[in-house]
Amino acid sequence: MKFLTIGHRGVMGVEPENTLRSFVAAERAGLDAIELDLHVSRDGALVVMHDPDVDRTTDGSGTIADLTLAELRALDAGRGERVPVFEEVLDSVTLPLQAEIKDIQAARVLAEVIRERDLADRVEVSSFHDAAVTEMSRLVPGIRTALIGSRYGLDIVDRAVDAGAATVCLNLRRLTLEIVEEARKRDLRIIAWVVNTQEQLRLVRTLELDGVTTDYPGPGGRP
Repeated sequence: MKFLTIGHRGVMGVEPENTLRSFVAAERAGLDAIELDLHVSRDGALVVMHDPDVDRTTDGSGTIADLTLAELRALDAGRGERVPVFEEVLDSVTLPLQAEIKDIQAARVLAEVIRERDLADRVEVSSFHDAAVTEMSRLVPGIRTALIGSRYGLDIVDRAVDAGAATVCLNLRRLTLEIVEEARKRDLRIIAWVVNTQEQLRLVRTLELDGVTTDYPGPGGRP
């Protein structure tokens, strides 16, 4: 299987994260896929943003769940970019997408979009939350899913299998050979994050992982 280089929130090391500008830059840079994050606005829009609130990445303040799409649209997400919705990303780039959902509500809204637009072959759904991964598989049978781990142990493998995930996306700083070997025994694909230096990339290659998520146009591409 091809080694994958996935753009983290687009190419967030050089462009405003989770914006159309960042996603288009990732595609132009030749990355294999794009990772993005999804929340649901007060009026049910599937909003592309990492944090549950807008404070860090826009000139506004407040929680996404308490704001309407119109209110979110009025914010500057960096360099004049507006907060996009998921459907806009689908129309702006052609790359495969890894969509991270934060909760079961986002899973339900995303599932509807995937079914309506027949996106099962283009979108992989990821989450830190086992229940959200499980719910996604229930809502869209056959959808590719991934369980994300930041602070984790060997149990991440059993959790991924139990949730029906085919992939684990793991913080490289905590990854061990034991976890890699156990994941391989269970036929799980392994993606490491965040890989921004040549030293990190060499470790990934040594462990024979399936791919990386990076903040830059390529692993080790830090300016």
